[in-house]
Amino acid sequence: MSALEWFAHKPLGGGIFWIQERFYESGNRANIWLVRGSQRDVVIDAGLGLRSLPDYLRDAGLLAPAESAGPRPLLAVATHVHFDHSGGLQHFEEVAVHSAEAAALQRGDNYEAVTWLSDREVARPPRPGWSARQFRVPPVRPSRLLQEGDVINLGDRQLTVMHMPGHSRGSICLHDKDRKILFSGDVVYDGSMIDWLPYSRISDYVASCQRLMELVDRGLVEKVLPGHFNIFGAERLYRLASNYISHAGVCHRISTCAMRSIASIALRVANSRITSQ
Repeated sequence: MSALEWFAHKPLGGGIFWIQERFYESGNRANIWLVRGSQRDVVIDAGLGLRSLPDYLRDAGLLAPAESAGPRPLLAVATHVHFDHSGGLQHFEEVAVHSAEAAALQRGDNYEAVTWLSDREVARPPRPGWSARQFRVPPVRPSRLLQEGDVINLGDRQLTVMHMPGHSRGSICLHDKDRKILFSGDVVYDGSMIDWLPYSRISDYVASCQRLMELVDRGLVEKVLPGHFNIFGAERLYRLASNYISHAGVCHRISTCAMRSIASIALRVANSRITSQ
């Protein structure tokens, strides 16, 4: 299967494209965002990597034309290293990730990447003989380590890094302040927020949600482009963040601790089998 068959995209205007993996039929299917600037293009998250995303961007004519003879810079930014967002980073020459998860990405740590893929989630295999049991996130050496407050300069637009741990220790949002757009990764999306994975931490998540609410209070966000599911606005962002905080009490912490233990055991067993194959 070619990259043109595997991916599909929708233009949102303003140099932003919404890309998805057509045949990955799962709630874990991540949204991929292409943001075009006057000097650089940025891909936010990269999907599973079963087909080459850069090939798709070129073949579909989504990359802005270069003003010089050489290719335009193309940077892939991972909002975090979970497998559904980081598997495709292997196909990019320039990769950025928060420093807290850089080591995990570089060593191909599929436990921290929470790699968990089944054959039934892939409606059409990317190539003959492919099996989900073979899938793993390969080691990728990041070319840029991100920190809170860093700015990714695209020329006519800037994306500010906001370190928002909780879902994972290196989770980030990217904030386009001028356009009041927040690329939220898995920090927040219109669904249940997951805080029971390895390296999730409820206290960090509460603090991150407080920051999200502050963005809304200050009128700094009007549109959220999340890591999963549909786009939503500031009112929904505030409600999702405030609901998480209100439910993050003792009972939630106890049940989450139990779920994290189960998930940790399952991931260690699954990834030990991958390693031994």
